[in-house]
Amino acid sequence: MDAGLVISHTRQWIAEVVIGLNLCPFARRVFDGALIRYTVADAGDAEALRMALADELRALADTPIEQVETAFLIHPHALADFLDYNDFVVEAETLIEELGLRGVIQIASFHPRYQFAGTRPDDVENYTNRSPFPMLHLLREASVSAVNDDPEALGNIPLRNIETLRRLGKAQLLALLGRVTS
Repeated sequence: MDAGLVISHTRQWIAEVVIGLNLCPFARRVFDGALIRYTVADAGDAEALRMALADELRALADTPIEQVETAFLIHPHALADFLDYNDFVVEAETLIEELGLRGVIQIASFHPRYQFAGTRPDDVENYTNRSPFPMLHLLREASVSAVNDDPEALGNIPLRNIETLRRLGKAQLLALLGRVTS
């Protein structure tokens, strides 16, 4: 798949789903400010993705926050199976530790088949973390801390997102997602 098309779909997903439904109240500022780096990894397996992730983690840590505040490592050819992806997220956290970036960068995970523990595959709450492609969102801890002035409000975001998606309804949500990837 063409990297430009992958980025285009990802940007449209962020604009219409993440920002459009206000799933992340902090996304608009970095999106509108062009402070997001999008990298499409050619990786076809977990080991190649691990190397790409290490490169992207180093690059984000080395880039001034005024230029790139957050990054998406999109990997359409690796870890299509959600359980494999979920296992890799644990490896990604270990990699952050190995690179000395604990407390500097954290990862948010998104996948087309994302499924929270204790849910059925088609439960609407899973769509809060479903994306057009498997991807890892690399967030600077400093950015998270800057918006974390109200921990209770921050902790309520996942519940608010589930309620937003339930009100929207699965049919409308699927139609929106279909427009994003077409």
